Amino acid sequence: MTEHGEQSRIEADEARVALAGARWRARSRRVKLYRRVLPIVILVLAGGALTWTVFRTVMSGVERKASQSQEVRLDAPLFHGQDAQGRAFTVGAQGAVRDPKTGKFKLIGPALKLNLGGRKVTELTADGGIYDEQAKTVTIGPNVRISDGGTGFVLTTPEAVVDTSTGNVTGSKGVQGSGPIGTINASSYAIYDQGQRVVFDGAGDNKVKGVLTPKGSGG
Repeated sequence: MTEHGEQSRIEADEARVALAGARWRARSRRVKLYRRVLPIVILVLAGGALTWTVFRTVMSGVERKASQSQEVRLDAPLFHGQDAQGRAFTVGAQGAVRDPKTGKFKLIGPALKLNLGGRKVTELTADGGIYDEQAKTVTIGPNVRISDGGTGFVLTTPEAVVDTSTGNVTGSKGVQGSGPIGTINASSYAIYDQGQRVVFDGAGDNKVKGVLTPKGSGG
C-alpha cells in the first residue's frame, strides 16, 4: 500500500507539473503573439488618426477655398436705387463681400446718401453694415453718423436701419445730436421721408419726445 500510495503521489505531481508547463507554454505563446500584434495595432491606429487629421485638414481647406471662390468681393462698390416715390439713394462702401448663401452684402465703411432733391441730402456713415437687397434694408453700425439735410441736425448712434423702399431711417439703441435749435439726447429716433420729418422718443433718463421738420415743409 505504501508503494502504491507513493506512486500515486508521484503521478499526481507529474500531472501538476505537466499542467503547469502547458499553462506556461500557452502564456508564453500569448505573450509572443501580443509582442508581435500590439506594435502593428498601435501603428494602424496611429496611422488612422494621422490619416483622419490630414483628411480633415485637406477637406477644410477645400471647403474654405470653395466658399471663398463663391463669395463676391467688391472694392469701393456703389449701389444706386430709388424709393417708392422715385427719390434717389446710393449705398457706397470702402469694400463689400456678398454672402453666396443669403445674397446679403457685408459692407466695410459704408456711406449712404438719401437725396431729397437740390442740396437736401441725408448722409450716413459707419464702421460696418449689412445691405439686404431683397429685403430693401441697410443696417449699419457701430459708430453711425447721420448728417440730416432736412433738419440740419448731425446725429450719432450705435445703429441705423435704412428702409430703401421708403427712405426712412430708424434706430432704437440711443441717439445724440446737435443742430440749429440745440442738442438732443434720446433713446430712439426715426427719420421719415428722407429727412422731411425726424421723430425722437425717450425713456428713463432720456425723456425727450419731439418732432423736427425743416423750414418750408409744412411742419
